[in-house]
Amino acid sequence: MPLPSAYDQLLKHLQALPGIGKRSAERIAFHLLKQPEESVTGLAAALRAFRENLKVCSITGHVSESDPCAIVLDERRDHGTVLVVEQPTDVIAMEQTGAFNGSYHVLMGRMAPLEAVGPGDLNVRGLLDRVDRGDPPIAEVILGMNPTLEGDGTALFLARELEDRAVRVTRLARGLPTGANLQTVSKAVLSDAVKGRVREF
Repeated sequence: MPLPSAYDQLLKHLQALPGIGKRSAERIAFHLLKQPEESVTGLAAALRAFRENLKVCSITGHVSESDPCAIVLDERRDHGTVLVVEQPTDVIAMEQTGAFNGSYHVLMGRMAPLEAVGPGDLNVRGLLDRVDRGDPPIAEVILGMNPTLEGDGTALFLARELEDRAVRVTRLARGLPTGANLQTVSKAVLSDAVKGRVREF
């Protein structure tokens, strides 16, 4: 017996989400079917509000309910230092640490040649325009891409694009995590730790 088209439509939309395959989509669909109606309508309302109320900041590229976002409007922040990250979730993670008081620039991804994602697919032009515009003047751009092959490639590309501009380009430090054991970390992590060593005494 064929299932209703509403089910097929839901599966199609669920499978379009990252990390959701057919089996996961089916589990989610039948889970929703067993929930009280107010729970499902609440989810639908939250999705609608998310889409209608959240915007992408025209300056930082971060998601916010206002444009420009609260980070841009905060006069206590150092807007001359910009941390470039891959995704809005990276901004959230950094903000939770309380360790950074500058501004951000969200690329909305990273270069991935095997997936046909190049610089034109990312928010690179926005970063270069911010630096060139100089309002406010940007003294330092910190490259905060994830330590992956694609992240490193993206950081190298950005460093080359910025090298002729009057801005200091740095990269987030990488190396041994707290509590790590030298025998269990990868060679790449050990190599980063040696290259990024700092004077302690």
